[in-house]
Amino acid sequence: MSDAVTPKVEARLDEGFAALGIGIDDVQRERLLRLVGLLHKWNRAYNLTAIRSPEEMVVRHLLDSAVVLPFVGEAPLLDVGSGPGLPGLVLAILEPALAVTLLDSNGKKVRFQRQAVMELGLGNVMPVQARVEAFEPPVGGYAQVISRAFASLADFVQLTDHLLAEGGRWLAMKGPAADEELAALDTGLAIRERHTLVVPFTTVERQLLIVERTDSNPGRP
Repeated sequence: MSDAVTPKVEARLDEGFAALGIGIDDVQRERLLRLVGLLHKWNRAYNLTAIRSPEEMVVRHLLDSAVVLPFVGEAPLLDVGSGPGLPGLVLAILEPALAVTLLDSNGKKVRFQRQAVMELGLGNVMPVQARVEAFEPPVGGYAQVISRAFASLADFVQLTDHLLAEGGRWLAMKGPAADEELAALDTGLAIRERHTLVVPFTTVERQLLIVERTDSNPGRP
């Protein structure tokens, strides 16, 4: 285990997941802690994230990613603008049956993703380096497309429209400013669900917006 993973880091992870009500086994716990160690190690050389403290990485990266787990279905998930693999890596660790594709155009961040997948033994994750506009999805597209910090809501939906399967849904992780973005959403799209996200050890306002095409599920309100 990395020197960055101190007893304080372990305690923060354990307390955070207990507060979220998400149970983790020993393998998942070790993978999550090793992910923190990898992030800390690579960050010193490659500046992957502005968060420097391993304790804060647990909060701002691991818990902030894990908080959406209850709203993620079982179908293959595409994480767009994944950066160092967030939230996709965390969700893949917590749900081993979930197939996750990480998409980012930044070479050093995708190299980190690949290293993390290899070192953590994550057979359910595929990192891809490509611009979202140029990425060709598998036949039929993805049933779930998630973004943590990729773009405005309207841009996120527009840029990834060709990646979403028929009847699929977008999961946009947003802050309080998302209200201002809703007006820019095209007709033919609807916010199907809106969830307030409470991330332990923070006072930051977070929410998850689940967007669908209205013609995909015409029987729904």
